[in-house]
Amino acid sequence: MEVPLGLDLPYWVEDPDFDLDFHIRETAVPPPGEAAQVAETVARICARPLDRSRPLWELYLMHGLEDGRVALLTKVHHSVADGVSGNEILTALLDPSPVAPPRVGGVEPPGDGEPVPGRLEMLRRGLFSLPRHPVQTAQRLPRALPALTDIPGANAVPGVARLSEGLWKLRSRGDGDGASEGILEVAAARAPRTCFNGPISPHRRFAFGSISLDRVKAIKNATGTTVNDVLVALCARSLRGWLGRRGKLPEEPLVAMIPVSIRTPEQEGSFGNRISFMVVPIPTTEPDPLRGLSRAHEPLRSAKERHRALPAEFLTDASSLIPPAMLALAARTTVDVLSRTRPPVNLVISNIPGPREPLYCAGAELKAAFPVSVIVDGVGLNITVLSYRDHIDIGIVADREQVDDCWEMLEGISEALGELEAAVG
Repeated sequence: MEVPLGLDLPYWVEDPDFDLDFHIRETAVPPPGEAAQVAETVARICARPLDRSRPLWELYLMHGLEDGRVALLTKVHHSVADGVSGNEILTALLDPSPVAPPRVGGVEPPGDGEPVPGRLEMLRRGLFSLPRHPVQTAQRLPRALPALTDIPGANAVPGVARLSEGLWKLRSRGDGDGASEGILEVAAARAPRTCFNGPISPHRRFAFGSISLDRVKAIKNATGTTVNDVLVALCARSLRGWLGRRGKLPEEPLVAMIPVSIRTPEQEGSFGNRISFMVVPIPTTEPDPLRGLSRAHEPLRSAKERHRALPAEFLTDASSLIPPAMLALAARTTVDVLSRTRPPVNLVISNIPGPREPLYCAGAELKAAFPVSVIVDGVGLNITVLSYRDHIDIGIVADREQVDDCWEMLEGISEALGELEAAVG
């Protein structure tokens, strides 16, 4: 529920008129039910905004896929769940055995719950919260100020890159080992302009597919890198080819935002968002696949060091410095300004660890779990990967008006894997 005049952030309340049939729906893809038809149906469903007057989730059972398969599409607002908690929702919906557990019967319906507050009550809550904001700002300012340089797009503001460099030199004073050089390079990274950076349209494109986890791990082991390094390098090489074939490859490396879970063991099983992020340059200017992997590894290693040096809740601290009534307006204005100059980042690359054991739904085996993520104004491309069993499932979401073909990007990732294998030997 929104607070009148934007005096405070929205509140969660129980829905007294919850209708399960509204949220669980059936649909079908047109024949012959191939991947392209499935992707088009998913893109159309995910392009529709969720009804904010109802609980912010929907679940679709999709029929008509080739080989008699069915698809289950869960659509959940990002304010409800991040990638890790979304993965926990997936495992809660599915069973570890093909023998489905017995139906649960005789469950008592939930009670009336809390009464839904009216506008006057929401206004009272908003007014009551006003005195807290200056106090919270004073408490969080010392921690949030250095972290402001890590917010995507901050380095596009004149002077911020120099401020970031000065802060990190101050922090690393006395280490004497030069370890901060890579960190400073990451902090100063600025995104070039691309065709998928700007205000997004209401329309989406989606493509999905899988690559072998064992092949990625073999490259990781042979090069002394990480699975995430390899995946970022594959995405960078794919984008290099995709942009190059269109004559739109920038001379500077693209900059990716990589979400990082800050969920503690005590917070496992809880929903909501427990994420931070790293902002790193990716090797889209490197023609050699092996050097590209090395150039992906070093900024990611430096970004991890920088990330560990910041408070886990720095994004919350930084955003809390802006009054709620101004936050959305400030975000939209910033994106609009940066889209006319330089984007905050070029794309999102997200890697979510998934279950290693097979899962089932009413006895049907889950063959793959393709992630379908979100795009926002200024960042019209999102590549998310989720590991399941012995493969990595990839989902690419893009703005339809900015990206003409997501499948070509997907094929580029598979081709890049083969090129990197050949280079590693």
